[in-house]
Amino acid sequence: MAISVFDLFKIGIGPSSSHTVGPMRAAALFVQGLRERGELNRVRRVEVRLYGSLSATGIGHGSDNAVILGLMGQWPDSVDPSIIGASVAQLREQNMLQLDGRFAVPFVWERDMRLLEENLPYHPNAMTLVAEGDSGVLHEDTYYSVGGGFVVDAAQAASGVLDADNTELPYDFNSAEELLRLCKQHNLRISELMMANEKVWRSEDEIRSGLLKLWHAMQDCVIQGLREEGILPGGLNVRRRAARLHRSLQELGKPNVIGSTLNAMEWVNLYALAVNEENAAGGRMVTAPTNGAAGIIPAVLHYFMRFSDQVSEANVVDFFLGAAAVGILCKKNASISGAEVGCQGEVGSACAMAAAGLAEVLGATPEQLENAAEIGLEHNLGLTCDPVGGLVQVPCIERNAIAAVKAINAAQMALRGDGSHFISLDKVIRTMRDTGADMHDKYKETSRGGLAVNAIEC
Repeated sequence: MAISVFDLFKIGIGPSSSHTVGPMRAAALFVQGLRERGELNRVRRVEVRLYGSLSATGIGHGSDNAVILGLMGQWPDSVDPSIIGASVAQLREQNMLQLDGRFAVPFVWERDMRLLEENLPYHPNAMTLVAEGDSGVLHEDTYYSVGGGFVVDAAQAASGVLDADNTELPYDFNSAEELLRLCKQHNLRISELMMANEKVWRSEDEIRSGLLKLWHAMQDCVIQGLREEGILPGGLNVRRRAARLHRSLQELGKPNVIGSTLNAMEWVNLYALAVNEENAAGGRMVTAPTNGAAGIIPAVLHYFMRFSDQVSEANVVDFFLGAAAVGILCKKNASISGAEVGCQGEVGSACAMAAAGLAEVLGATPEQLENAAEIGLEHNLGLTCDPVGGLVQVPCIERNAIAAVKAINAAQMALRGDGSHFISLDKVIRTMRDTGADMHDKYKETSRGGLAVNAIEC
């Protein structure tokens, strides 16, 4: 399948790409289908069934609320996060769903929102939506949220066709080995190769403006995260730290105040914390490539743009393109879903992508970029996804800051070499896949093991 940079980077809302963005998209697609078939006015009841990981951590990740907003006709990239709470509260008070925002359909939460422990065979993140009319079921479909906001329906899952886009790319690649061979054969940098592929879908001006729109959304997310203080929602009483850390770093920058020798790294921590606190609060952010790992890439890109002598918008474009090449490999050959392979698939993939993006804008050869990504991913292998309370807060927020610093270090190490190294990126991605298959389900976004259990006092 052909994957675009805009598939990996999407403007959405928190706290989870697979548990919030994906379910909202699935529900909106379900409603879109009803609309296209002229069946909306015939619907008398809607039932939602969340399975597996969506059920286990659905409340903490806002999956239930996301589905409701999708059924109301909202999409993750355009919904106003501030209306979600009030919209859901109104539905629960009146027992009435505004289907597609226009058709009032009875919806009793305790009856029609079902959280089931059963796992469906294709993927842990599964949901079924049922629309009933006067004479029975009008339409029923099952959707799988496979990570990063990607959604496939039951027919796609059964056929093995996970994406309807079969576009032929000028430089199609399914492995890092193929990618490097293409770059060498055609004398291209990785960002140049990716730009050529992207131009199959859009003009170069559209690509550049689209990527800059993502960058502006990342900047807005950081700014918003630095404004907010207080306690994050969900019941763990986790306090926001970004605003206070920001004030502290601003003080270090004043005359006659001795700053930390790790000042730049502290800013990286700040950017990641700001994004992931905003994500945990359900705010607007960029899936990169998932929400749980959404702070890593913007933190590293902010770091480059702030601490480099000469920067331009062209650097932003090249960063995204270099990062996306690695994200495509992770998605094609393993997974970016925490419910499928653990947090190595989310934070590990994002760390590798950020290292690749930074290496690209620092002038890395394709071989050095591949090495940077390999270092970033290799040292996240085996990372479990065990969020305390089913919330994308502990250990998720700090984990993004640590991985962002790790990505910078990976790029620096790779740039000191010539690109040759012992373990290839392809082998590390394959290892991530195999490790995820061996990993017990309780460590894959179910909050039934690890920190999620040991952090709770009995």
